[in-house]
Amino acid sequence: METRVVLALLVVAFISFRGAESRKARILDSFEYSAINCRAHSASLTDFGGVGDGTTSNTKAFKDAIDHLSQFSSDGGSQLFVPAGKWLTGSFSLTSHFTLYLHKDAVLLASQDMQEWPVMKPLPSYGRGRDAAAGRYSSLIFGTNLTDVIITGNNGTIDGQGAFWWQNFHKGKLKYTRPYLIEIMFSDTIQISNLTLLNSPSWNVHPVYSRDILVQGITIIAPISSPNTDGINPDSCTNTKIEDCYIVSGDDCVAVKSGWDEYGIAFGMPTKQLVIRRLTCISPYSATIALGSEMSGGIEDVRAEDITAIHTESGVRIKTAVGRGGYVKDIYVKRMTMHTMKWVFWMTGNYGSHADKNYDPNALPLIQGINYRDMVADNVTMAARLEGIAGDPFKEICISNVTIGLAPKAKKVPWTCTEIEGMTSGVSPRPCDLLPDQGPEKITSCDFPPENIPIDLVQFKMCSFGMSYM
Repeated sequence: METRVVLALLVVAFISFRGAESRKARILDSFEYSAINCRAHSASLTDFGGVGDGTTSNTKAFKDAIDHLSQFSSDGGSQLFVPAGKWLTGSFSLTSHFTLYLHKDAVLLASQDMQEWPVMKPLPSYGRGRDAAAGRYSSLIFGTNLTDVIITGNNGTIDGQGAFWWQNFHKGKLKYTRPYLIEIMFSDTIQISNLTLLNSPSWNVHPVYSRDILVQGITIIAPISSPNTDGINPDSCTNTKIEDCYIVSGDDCVAVKSGWDEYGIAFGMPTKQLVIRRLTCISPYSATIALGSEMSGGIEDVRAEDITAIHTESGVRIKTAVGRGGYVKDIYVKRMTMHTMKWVFWMTGNYGSHADKNYDPNALPLIQGINYRDMVADNVTMAARLEGIAGDPFKEICISNVTIGLAPKAKKVPWTCTEIEGMTSGVSPRPCDLLPDQGPEKITSCDFPPENIPIDLVQFKMCSFGMSYM
């Protein structure tokens, strides 16, 4: 009898010890975050075999987790938590009514194993890949035909490990176009927020053929010499807001697009209702905000305000060419501060890159209704370079209340203008004759629309998250 009692006590003690050991091994995380929608179901990447050691591939873990969580899309939605750690992964796809949340110490590391990057067809509005005529590698985080998707975190990091791709691109070794970090296409109700994106192989954030998009609180950093590392590129999208972002890039900080030559014309999906606020940009070889050059589906109703550019090639640049067709119209920019710039304003009508030789030389772009006001710049090499197209001038350009301080070694002629039409008021140094000064009474010209676009009316919810995981 005593022997059985002793054995029973030993078993109870062993079970208690194991239970305490198990409790110690589990990690409890709880936090709150703001989002367009909250979720009823949660899981951690570790529940699906994820290993955050920086060397183990987690591509399958991400796919398995998202496949499992997709069953809840019609039952309150789901969220996948990525804990602290370094999570190596190839491309993976999201699902609807879904949140991907990165812990503040979580780092997604893009795989350098080419087998973990599926190849996709070129975008229909482009007709070919940008790096090569064939297809393109799927983005690290990808989604198509989705609704209600959130990619967020407590400033967690996505590292594209782009040097591998940049080197192969420069050596001409890539058969397909480099992947982006985040691409969402043919989707609606999208939030991308509170993340740090590093060293993308190419573009960083690319919403395309989508609507109702919020991009907020994103930090993007890439070497200033890295090829085509655009920051945020809304492409054939409607009702988009970009705000409170900090971008250091080897290309345009924000590039607004809508398709390339005859392919973009045929696809016919413009980018419109876009607002950009409180953007800080450093890009010595590119633009703070670029419109084009792929603008063949049209770009209209773009509003940018409270923008800061430092050591950047140009403040606002419009890029187009014969053969693009399409339009860039109703563009409004105000309260922009610029330090150490090559150009403040740059419009290019001879941007020569074409998808192929089949573009229509009679497809001329319409550039009209371009409004810039309330700007200050210092240490500028040249105030403006504005070059329209012969027989197709850029019209209704309005610039008011702008003061540009030239650098000690600035160009002797601060403005060059050809094939443009418009007016100015209160602009220094004195603009070119094609933009005559209308006097101080016109200082408040170049109106900025007072009404909000629909995305400004979106209300955020405070979402909570709490779970224990190994």
